[in-house]
Amino acid sequence: MLRALDLIDRGIGAVLRPVLFLAMAALIVAISLQVGSRLFFRALGWTEEVSRFLVIWITFLGAALTWQQHRHIAVGVLVDALPAAGARLLRIAACVVAIAFMVALVMVGLEYMGTQGRQRSAALRLPMARIYAVIPLSAALMAWFALSDLLRILAGKDVAAQGGTGQ
Repeated sequence: MLRALDLIDRGIGAVLRPVLFLAMAALIVAISLQVGSRLFFRALGWTEEVSRFLVIWITFLGAALTWQQHRHIAVGVLVDALPAAGARLLRIAACVVAIAFMVALVMVGLEYMGTQGRQRSAALRLPMARIYAVIPLSAALMAWFALSDLLRILAGKDVAAQGGTGQ
């Protein structure tokens, strides 16, 4: 089972990394066009909107990739002070709380997509549901990674020392 989890986690990471790379490259191009058009021509109105939407997507998907690689900031003072059994229980509790929060965020994100989704962006006229879709998507990915970590902990594997499954 752990082998299957590793395979799925690596697959998700293999998709997220190039998507984020391309989004960052597109962001650089959009901002360069914005600056260049303001200096030399008339400002291109759509570049500001594209930049804003790319930053939103990069932030949420980057958070999911960071979770998968176990690179989020963590304060381990309490976990380190506990004996092994206590630290394991605390890690299990943290995973359960994270899963519950991410599932709630998926539901809220889907609801938000529904209520605000009929709105269109000012310059590009994109349905805002496409922009807000990153909320439930990234929350679902992070819930998966938390569940994956929980299953590894229950199987006796130390996920904190692992340094990330997608590296």
